[in-house]
Amino acid sequence: MTDMATERHALAERLAKGGVLVTPEWREAVEAVPRELFLHPGVFLPEDGGKWRPVTAVGTDPAEWAQLAYSDRTLTTQLDGHLTADQVADPVTGLPTSSSTTPLTVVDMIEKLDVDDGHRVLEIGTGTGYSAALMCHRLGEDNVTTVEVDPEVAQRADAALEAAGFSTWTVTGDGLLGSPRNAPYDRVIATCAVRRIPYAWVRQTKPGGIILSTVGSWPYGTGLAKVTVDEDGNAQGSIVGESSFMQARAQAVVPVSGDLSARTAYADTVRETKVRPNLLDEWMPAFLAQLAAPGAHLVRASTSDGRPLLYLFDPDRESFAEFTGSGDSWTVRQGGPVALWDRIENALVAWHAAGSPAIDSVQLTITPESHVFWIDGHPELHWEHRLG
Repeated sequence: MTDMATERHALAERLAKGGVLVTPEWREAVEAVPRELFLHPGVFLPEDGGKWRPVTAVGTDPAEWAQLAYSDRTLTTQLDGHLTADQVADPVTGLPTSSSTTPLTVVDMIEKLDVDDGHRVLEIGTGTGYSAALMCHRLGEDNVTTVEVDPEVAQRADAALEAAGFSTWTVTGDGLLGSPRNAPYDRVIATCAVRRIPYAWVRQTKPGGIILSTVGSWPYGTGLAKVTVDEDGNAQGSIVGESSFMQARAQAVVPVSGDLSARTAYADTVRETKVRPNLLDEWMPAFLAQLAAPGAHLVRASTSDGRPLLYLFDPDRESFAEFTGSGDSWTVRQGGPVALWDRIENALVAWHAAGSPAIDSVQLTITPESHVFWIDGHPELHWEHRLG
């Protein structure tokens, strides 16, 4: 029989050696909470061709299931907002809509939350319930409220929490609005990505309290924001590192689709780029692009003969940038009222001139009216995103 306690201890040891698991209280939680309970009824594993192979706890060798449950990987638990692994037998296509995030990311975030005994925490995005269980073990279940927008996901999380010995409050509803129970909170943590931190979270956080959330909408260009709420109802802090989570459904970006050639038929300007656009494949440039042009979507496509195509679209402002070229030689066609690439390119040029500072150099202030991002000492690296 597989000893899950040994697996939990081994996971804690790996996280500690990696410098992620630091405090004894959180180590005790990792060694006590059974992650395998939060993977029922099963998971989807990626396969070639964009398909997902269902793997369920029932019918899988216990040793294999244990290895999977305590692996250092994110495990997809739902596709297309409804499909779970127990409902299919063969590989399927679909879009991941819920997952159990890699323990490394989960533990790194809760360590950064800087909790203390007696703190009350609001979690946005229950998911499988694993991170909520860790916090219940550390703080006590009466001090943890977790919000999940998907009723079926919330039901499975509640069942897993109960099986693990916890009876916390899982609120089903719009996680962007939060929950009035136990508000104001000492800590707010989001286990999903948002384009901007809702001011509702600031209102429900005590002065001196911390909000921790992944900010951004591009899959590989998001940052972990850590801000502290002040007496005036504002929040200030910084981006403390790279982070990647599924988008909160209420803020999820609608993919650009349809005839892309028709969308880019009429350009206002055509010129050579100063910066190669495939730089946006890198994390920090992608994050900067979202600061400079917050409505822009990066879209990759290909021609009928397989030639890659690269675009930027801002559907709300009916603007686009289309790129052609390769290597260091690129041409950009831009159309619409907003010159998307001009804004992004200017930010990238200024960033290079500043010495290409890392993502943790970005500061953030949240007020009821706006989000302001900047990098100290470089006035050209300053962006205000007005709300409403």
